[in-house]
Amino acid sequence: MLKIAIDAMGGDNAPEAIVNGVEQARDEMPDVEFQLYGPVDQLKALIKNDLQIKFIEADEVIEMAEEPVKAMRTKKNSSLVMAAEAVKAGDADAFFSAGNTGAVLATAIFIVGRIKGVDRPALMSVMPALKGPHPVFVMMDVGANAENKPAHLYQYGILGSFYASEVLGFETPRVGLLNNGGEPDKGDPLHKEAHQLLQHGSDAGNLNFVGNVESRDLLQGPADVVVSDGFSGNATLKAIEGTAKSVLSVVKHTIVDGNLQAKLGGLLLKPSLTKAAERLDYSEYGGAVVIGVKAPVVKTHGSSSAYEVAQTLKQIQKISDADLTNKVEAYVKTHKDELSSKSEKK
Repeated sequence: MLKIAIDAMGGDNAPEAIVNGVEQARDEMPDVEFQLYGPVDQLKALIKNDLQIKFIEADEVIEMAEEPVKAMRTKKNSSLVMAAEAVKAGDADAFFSAGNTGAVLATAIFIVGRIKGVDRPALMSVMPALKGPHPVFVMMDVGANAENKPAHLYQYGILGSFYASEVLGFETPRVGLLNNGGEPDKGDPLHKEAHQLLQHGSDAGNLNFVGNVESRDLLQGPADVVVSDGFSGNATLKAIEGTAKSVLSVVKHTIVDGNLQAKLGGLLLKPSLTKAAERLDYSEYGGAVVIGVKAPVVKTHGSSSAYEVAQTLKQIQKISDADLTNKVEAYVKTHKDELSSKSEKK
């Protein structure tokens, strides 16, 4: 049975959204134990049915604005830290939180543990692709590391390919490097050198590199895996999310605030508009995965609803079923000389 350690107090809508999301997911996940870390009395009061749910007392909470590493070290009895410790101890197989992103990353790296040979674990998100051979693409890093070396971006290409292949089922995933132009010589020294490494890895058969991709084209599906430094990736991700919300809001208000003709047109277009909104809804695809650590660690938005929590828990089961962590660890071990030599040079 898969055991998921859950930070029940993390996020803007905790614990209600977390508890309700667990109960929604449980109906489709009969072989999973959900371990809820937090004030037990408070959590039990929100539960309708405690089937497959285990409660573990955690009397501290890491707030969203706290300094991550300091909070991790000083709040040992927090729901976030205790959930991560359960994974480290083998009492749970995966870790979920909607809480402080920095604290989730810190506990993932320093408590759950980094896979030996992975220089920088990264946050990876699944995004919708409106064109191309697949309905989604994966993007990493989207915020774990503000600064990167070329070798880190190369490893992101490898790790992202594994996820796209093993979890999403893409055959020979196309890897693109986020850059400010499509030509190989575009960008700063970091991206020029990363382009060379990715091309070398592609020539060696380690991945399928298709070159640079620009942010304006990402939703058109030019690549199945988009590699980026954490700063650029996070800014791009938020720009995409914000633009999607703004466009849908403008369309909605144009119809609602319009005349009778606009309202009738909106009524006729409602099924199509609903489908368009669903395709742009990134929450359908779960949370951001911390790739490069010794167990599945997934972080969803702090403002996540119960539905989004449930989708992320289903994503964790897919990751577990695919045995992604062990496969990544085995690959890195097999190719450690090649990966380490790239790190030393760059």
